[in-house]
Amino acid sequence: MNQPSTQSSPAPRTGLGVYVQVPFCQAKCSYCNFSTGVFRSELYGSYAEAVRQEILRHATLYRSTGLRRWQNETPQFAAETLYIGGGTPSLLDPAALARMVQAVRDAFPGPLAEVTLEADPETITEEKARAWRDAGFNRISLGAQSFDDRELKAVGRRHRRADIYAAAQALGAAGFDNLSFDLIAGLPHQTAESWQASLDALLDLAPAHISIYMLELDEGSRLGRESLAGGARYGVPALPDDDAAADFYERACEQLARRGYEHYEISNWALPGRRSLHNIKYWRREPYLGFGSGAHSFDGVERFSNLHVPTDYVAAIRDGRAALDHRETLDSRQSLEEELFLGLRQLEGIDLARIENRYRVALGDLVRPLAEEGLVEMVDGRLRLVPSRLTVSSEVFVRLLA
Repeated sequence: MNQPSTQSSPAPRTGLGVYVQVPFCQAKCSYCNFSTGVFRSELYGSYAEAVRQEILRHATLYRSTGLRRWQNETPQFAAETLYIGGGTPSLLDPAALARMVQAVRDAFPGPLAEVTLEADPETITEEKARAWRDAGFNRISLGAQSFDDRELKAVGRRHRRADIYAAAQALGAAGFDNLSFDLIAGLPHQTAESWQASLDALLDLAPAHISIYMLELDEGSRLGRESLAGGARYGVPALPDDDAAADFYERACEQLARRGYEHYEISNWALPGRRSLHNIKYWRREPYLGFGSGAHSFDGVERFSNLHVPTDYVAAIRDGRAALDHRETLDSRQSLEEELFLGLRQLEGIDLARIENRYRVALGDLVRPLAEEGLVEMVDGRLRLVPSRLTVSSEVFVRLLA
């Protein structure tokens, strides 16, 4: 790859995405490598209040750390999306969640077109669902992962198949019609038959949005460490091989397309008009602010993140200090790599000419062999992954970013 210019342009000025991290879980799933965990419930209230304070006082807190770009520019941003994720945010008192939503409205006045809450099925009741609607949530992301009880138990999930149906019914009764369900391909004990059963169950519920993830095994999770070490705990011997997991994913691609779902990102499908507005901001490198422990933010040039330990985060905010843990200003090379990696995750691909012009690079010598091998293609001036080769996307990314 030619060396890009040293100039880096800010992201397009657009509606702000706001993310709130809630790191609390009832149990740590064996495949999870996120900064989440099991904490005493007494911490929930003080954590929620710290998040509210961080949102309301962000300008002062950022100024104390030299983050003047955000201090000066956030008043010009209208919040377009809010996503409260984790962890299991649905463990929090609905009133605490409502105060978070109101804090975002107060700090970043805007339309808040999409307000999403992540929820685990076993934590959902009709009473909670009604309270979430009253608080302003209009989208729920449900961590189903599988409809097979054996698979769910193997990875430490607390819910079972029946809980997913009960949750969907409670959310529907409360008026939610924008639901997103997650499935994971490659769980221990998963077979072609059990995967098909999960797909059938999911499609019968017909949610507005579906995310399907390939199970990732890395040393950041218990399952990953055990698998890499050749051990037998956490269902490692019952893991499907890579080819089987790829077949599961490809089967999902075919069946979701037949049911009218638009495949718009490697792991995401939506009915027309129901794409995730918030997550699109990440893939397009638009500005977003993260609040809470371990939350990340991005302004187009600089990334920064908060302290990961919830108690340390709460103490910092309570003492009037910013909870900032890490800052990184991206150079042009890093920005280009992100444009390629994140852009090509989207099925519409990237405007190759725009990127080459912006970063003053010529990518033809890298793209040409990938196209000849049937891994990428040009469609209406945009470079994209060939839809039938999405399961080998990692190979494409490695070769492009080499």
